Amino acid sequence: MTNTIKIYTLAFISFFVSTSEYVIAGILDNIAIWAHISVAAAGQLITVFAIANAIGSPLIVMASAKMDQRKLMIVALWIVVLGSILTITLPGFGFLIVSRIILAIGAGVFVITAKTIAARLAPPDKQAGAIGTVILGFSAALIVGVPIGRVIAASFDWKFIFVGIGILSLFAVFAVYRIIPSTEGEVPVPLGKQLALLKSPIILMGFGITFFWQMGYAVLYAYIVPFLLDVTTLGNHQVSLALFAFGIATLIGSKFGGFLTDRIGIPRSLMGGMGAQVVALVLLSTMAQSAAVTILLLMLWGFSAWSSGPGLQFNLVALAPEASGIMLSLYGSVLQLSIAVAGGIGGLVADSYSVHAVSWVAAVSVALAVILAVISLRQKHNKEAYL
Repeated sequence: MTNTIKIYTLAFISFFVSTSEYVIAGILDNIAIWAHISVAAAGQLITVFAIANAIGSPLIVMASAKMDQRKLMIVALWIVVLGSILTITLPGFGFLIVSRIILAIGAGVFVITAKTIAARLAPPDKQAGAIGTVILGFSAALIVGVPIGRVIAASFDWKFIFVGIGILSLFAVFAVYRIIPSTEGEVPVPLGKQLALLKSPIILMGFGITFFWQMGYAVLYAYIVPFLLDVTTLGNHQVSLALFAFGIATLIGSKFGGFLTDRIGIPRSLMGGMGAQVVALVLLSTMAQSAAVTILLLMLWGFSAWSSGPGLQFNLVALAPEASGIMLSLYGSVLQLSIAVAGGIGGLVADSYSVHAVSWVAAVSVALAVILAVISLRQKHNKEAYL
């Protein structure tokens, strides 16, 4: 078996393992009914997962740095299996929170380790591409995990989703053992060295842009199903169709964003993508009524939001090219923390006001990211001109 197939195997496993995180956004209403709680309260499951992933996973990876990396991935998959079993079998919302924490740690450790192994399996000049392939699996979970989960939940019980994740993770344990070679661990980058990068105001602002951009996306995405059902005229089956269309648009936007960044540069691609995202969110808040208009606006939102992703990452790498790996690692942590904050804020707004108000919070958050981007890019330009 070639190393290319092994890398794509890791990407596929990353897809369904990461689906355990994002699928919740599409079944919040089902979970709320099951647990006899509000949709806003159910949304805190997203916050819990993101916090556990952002904090717990890096700590475990760091503590097990010298451990055989294949063995670490297998342990992570067993954790996912355990979390899936607990999700299916244990009663009550409190136990569901516990299972979300377990799933977050297992999924986070696997994805981090999979990217490391993929880079080692690839030739020296194709290591970045190998990591990108694994990230594609992770991104696919974010893009199609929600609509797939919505379809399954509409046809069966929502717990069937985690039956599938658990079974696939169990098969993945044996797949990793058979096809992934044993890989020695390595000494991790010290936490102090990572935090030292945050002393730079421009770098800190770059992470601020990422934080508000992601929060503007995640705060509405977490409540997208209740938003579509309550604010628009879409029915349950039309929501599934809308989410699939949204997923296709985000995939195209992600690919187009990288192409556009290479063609016209970071400033114009980044500002164009985030500016279009603000417009799409405002229009969703004011004009989303009919099914056709709603789906078109959803696609515009998904396309514009994901087209900004490559520019954001390239911008961070450009700010500290000598520490690109650390910057991208911190980028991932900022995304998870932003998702956690988005879940909390979205819950408060939905509970205190309405689900409709959440879309306005999303628009304001992305607008803040645009303002920070203008300031940051201007400072960077002035610094380069001075030098």
